[in-house]
Amino acid sequence: MPASHAARLRRRWALASVVTAAAAAAAVVTVSMSSGASASEVALPPVHGGFDYQIGGAYTPPKGVDIVSRDRGDSPAKGLYNICYVNAFQVQPGERDQWPDNLLLRDRNGDLVIDTKWKEPLLDLRTAEKRKRVADKVDGWIDGCANKGFDAVEPDNYDSYERSKKLLTTAHAKAFMALLSEHAHAQGLAIAQKNTAELLPDRKAAGLDFAVVEECGEYDECGEFAKAYDDHVVVVEYGDEGFAKACDGWGDRLSVVRRDEGVSPAGEDGYVRETC
Repeated sequence: MPASHAARLRRRWALASVVTAAAAAAAVVTVSMSSGASASEVALPPVHGGFDYQIGGAYTPPKGVDIVSRDRGDSPAKGLYNICYVNAFQVQPGERDQWPDNLLLRDRNGDLVIDTKWKEPLLDLRTAEKRKRVADKVDGWIDGCANKGFDAVEPDNYDSYERSKKLLTTAHAKAFMALLSEHAHAQGLAIAQKNTAELLPDRKAAGLDFAVVEECGEYDECGEFAKAYDDHVVVVEYGDEGFAKACDGWGDRLSVVRRDEGVSPAGEDGYVRETC
């Protein structure tokens, strides 16, 4: 992949004080989480704003873009609503030595549980103590997003339990996400639900504010996310059919972009970007 935090295709698979023109136009909501966090005011991405998904590497946003998602290692785009990508539930290739061994999920034979598509070890979220330790590290990344001036954070692989050999559960995922949400809100950042339509009913308990969805057109899920988040949904499609369905059904309500699977920066081989 062209960058450390490439897109996760889902095949059943300063604080943020820089208020840009797009962010100023975005809705402001009060979020109360059942996890015990105090209410926080966070800016949401503008509904139906032009969107670009740049987690494979930053480049100058095309004309008409209001919302950009970039890797936590990059800087936000000036004048836009910026979402900061973090791989929160799995370990990036090349970063395994940055994690204590006992925070990596192992099966009953003692072998690491790996997301085989992306060669990423899963993080062990089975106990409150481990969730807290993992969150401490991810919270440091969230702090970095806030300090750079991002408006929101996008924690990836919320659905890692689906690849965990039944060792992780939805309850583990929701409890961990609630920790991240509490910390993000404390830093003035909104937090996105990434994919995982089956957990939409639990969005408020997990403290989630809007959605970043891959291939909801492909999987006929755009309507579920639109209803749950009152159209505060940004959509990435990778194929012709899914993109056409997302545009035909939701292109006048949601922020839809088609990107290449490698989310390549503009000018690189394989770069694809289309809008409705």
